Amino acid sequence: MWFWPRRPSYYSRRMLMLSWINNILQGGGGPVTVNASLSNVTVKGFGNTKILHNSVDPKTYDFYTKLNLPRLRIDGHYDLLGRILVIPLRGKGTCWFDAKNLEINVKSDVIMEKHDGFHFFNVTKVHVKFSIGGLKLHMGNLFDGIKALEESTNAYLNANWRPVAESLNPILTRTIEDIMLDILRKVFDNIPADFFLGDLDP
Repeated sequence: MWFWPRRPSYYSRRMLMLSWINNILQGGGGPVTVNASLSNVTVKGFGNTKILHNSVDPKTYDFYTKLNLPRLRIDGHYDLLGRILVIPLRGKGTCWFDAKNLEINVKSDVIMEKHDGFHFFNVTKVHVKFSIGGLKLHMGNLFDGIKALEESTNAYLNANWRPVAESLNPILTRTIEDIMLDILRKVFDNIPADFFLGDLDP
């Protein structure tokens, strides 16, 4: 004798939800909005940076730099809240973002300081605007780790990387700004500005 449960099982509801969301994902064509935060970040790719243009404002000493990165890889832990069409996106776990052909415009705010008989650039802030030629990504533990749904969502996000990149622009911008600020400070805190500019006041 078979006994049916009085209410639909958890697995039945999950399979119905999975089928419904997969149908929407496969249909595509809708907006993607993503709000995310990253932690424990590691970055690869800045070693292959090409400097396309660099100039210094003679009055403020601010830097204006244009860079090209063939590839930028970011690994870390994410906390995400967003949506695809009417589907709520939520997840927390490991992730990676792999961008290619980045064109980065950097403005560095600089204060000129003098100590020990030398001038030094004190880089106080970095402002970044960038464009990318492609983006691949993967976020684990989406939808509480439902693998089939996680794979479908990651596949959809990769197929629609442009709107995803636009949604991720603020967090990617902050990540690049933090990296650039760290690099510039390590350089200019240790090398006097006199070695870069020859017409500084004595």
